[in-house]
Formats: sequence, structure tokens, C-alpha cells
Amino acid sequence: MDLGPYLFLASLEGAVTAAVLALTAVGLSLVFGVMRVVNVAHGEFFMLGAVLAWWVASLAGGHPAIGFALAVLVAPVIAGAIAAAADFIVLKRLDYDPENTIVATIGILYIIQQTVLMTYGPDARPVEAPFSYRIYFPWFGYSAYKLFVIAAAVAILLGVWAIMARTRIGLVLRATQLDRETAQAFGIPVERVYALVFGLGAGLAALAAVLIVPIQQAHYLMGGDPLLLSFIVVIIGGLGSLSGTVVAAIIIGMSDGIISVFFTPTLAKIIATLLVAFILVFRPTGLFGTRSA
Repeated sequence: MDLGPYLFLASLEGAVTAAVLALTAVGLSLVFGVMRVVNVAHGEFFMLGAVLAWWVASLAGGHPAIGFALAVLVAPVIAGAIAAAADFIVLKRLDYDPENTIVATIGILYIIQQTVLMTYGPDARPVEAPFSYRIYFPWFGYSAYKLFVIAAAVAILLGVWAIMARTRIGLVLRATQLDRETAQAFGIPVERVYALVFGLGAGLAALAAVLIVPIQQAHYLMGGDPLLLSFIVVIIGGLGSLSGTVVAAIIIGMSDGIISVFFTPTLAKIIATLLVAFILVFRPTGLFGTRSA
């Protein structure tokens, strides 16, 4: 295959990576932006979404599309509910102190991971894609499901933007993000908002996992890479900036996909880490971040 078609194939793979990464990182950015909480357990909610997708699909039986559709509905809700419960039981009682919540979310990480290991087991298990068509370009055929992942992620991200920018819920979230005390003075139930945001962030990560698990098998240790890449994306884009997070996810996802195809995934991670170092040195607030007053 000539360089041009090979680069096109690598770009398609990068777009799939970027789409899933954007969904995962937006959930992490939303939690930090509103709550000022660094959720170290975010990758485990991603893993939980993949495992729940396998569980729902295996119970549903029949055509793979049925199990997949149920997983899209069930997995994010369960993961979000668990996250909201963790917020109420743990983070709320720590008064969302930044240092204490980091330690607490590390604990939540290990609780989720070890619970899944004891119940699900150590084996990686596949989830069948809802359809297996191929789109034929002049040079090669490409999975229609991977193109669906890109389109679905774009649609979900537009939905998140619409909620944040055009609805009363989004107004409440933005008000809480700007000033917690003032929001409370105006009668906004900040603790409920925090539980909603923590659950929404986890639900987005789980939804990203449901989309990718027909391509990558579900495994109890699969949360590490999404967590690392999400932190990289959030730092580059700017802490708490959703638009910056999406732009950074496209940059990192595309470069990761292209470099992984031409070279190795390890080199892609090294370059992404170096990029974070440069950003922290020359623009500590990230590409779209703003300095605190």
C-alpha cells in the first residue's frame, strides 16, 4: 500500500481513538471544572462500563444489536449511579478537599478494580459489534462500526454542549462552577449538583467504553490508559475547559492513532507526555485555560 492510503488508514484509526478519548476526557474535565475534584478513579468507571457492556450483552442474547443497545442504556446509568453514591458517601464527607479527595478516589479506584476482579475474573472478554459491515474505499475496506463510533461520539459531545449552553441544568452547573458560595446563596443545591456532575462524568466514561469494547476486549485492568490519556488531554486543553478538552483530545487521539500505526503505541505515549511537559512549562493553564484571579 502506498503512503497516501496508509496515512488515510492511520488517520481513521486516530479519529476513532480521538472520539472515544474526547468522551472520556470531557467527563473528567466536567468533574474538575465544576467540583474542583481530581477523580483518579475515572479510568475505573471506563473499565466498569466495558465490563457492564459485556454482562448486559451476554444476558440479552439474540442479535448483537439488542445487547449493544441495552448496554448503551444500562452501563452509563449504573456507572453514574455508583459514582453519585461514592460522591455522597465519601467525597461529600470530606467537604471536597482537593488533597483528601485525591486519596479517596484512589481508594475508590482499588475498590472498583478489585470488586470487578473478584466477580468478573481476570480474563479479557469480547463484546460482539452490533453490525459487521465494511465501507469500501478505493484502497481498502474499513469497519463501518468504527465510523459509527466516531459519529456517535460527535453526537454525544454535541448533546453535552447543548445541555451546558442551552438548558437550565447547564446554567446551574456553570453557576456552581463559577462560585459555589454564591450559588448556594441563590438556593442552588450544590451538593446535589456535585453528585449529578460526578455521576455524569462517570457515565460519559462508561459510555465511551461501551462504544469501544467491541473493538477492544473488556478487562479489569483496562482503565489505566484511558485515565492517563484523559489527564494528558485535560492538562493540555486547560483544566475545566470542555472546548479545550475536545480540541486536545483530537490532537492527542489523532497523533496516538497515526504514530501507533506507523511506529509503536509506546512512542505515542512518550510524545504525548513530552507535550504535557512543554505545555506545563510554557503555558501552565493549558491551551484554553484561564488564570485564576
